[in-house]
Formats: sequence, C-alpha cells, structure tokens
Amino acid sequence: MKAFVDKDTCIGCGACTGICPEIFDMDDDGLAVAISDEVSAELEDSAAEAQDSCPVSAITVE
Repeated sequence: MKAFVDKDTCIGCGACTGICPEIFDMDDDGLAVAISDEVSAELEDSAAEAQDSCPVSAITVE
C-alpha cells in the first residue's frame, strides 16, 4: 500500500501525524506529507484511520 497527501487540499490540521506518525509528518510549509513510500502491513489500519480522520479528505491510502 501507498499513502499520498494532496498538498492543494491539506489544511495542516495535523490529525494524520497524531494518528500515524510513522507514515505522516508535517513539512516545512506546515502541510502534511507522506514520509514513507510503502505502508507496511502493521501500519495499514492506522494509515486508513488517518485517511478517514482527515477533515478535508486530503489523504489517499491505496
């Protein structure tokens, strides 16, 4: 699985980094970024939770 953040949609709320810091971080511009190319099996549930918790649906995990 891979995680993506749409930087044009992201508002920088930080929910994803709180839920799944192994995959998401805040960039220098104050917006979220996926810091790992692959989402490991152990992190699939928390990455999906981060996707579902994003208030502007900026995260895609596929």
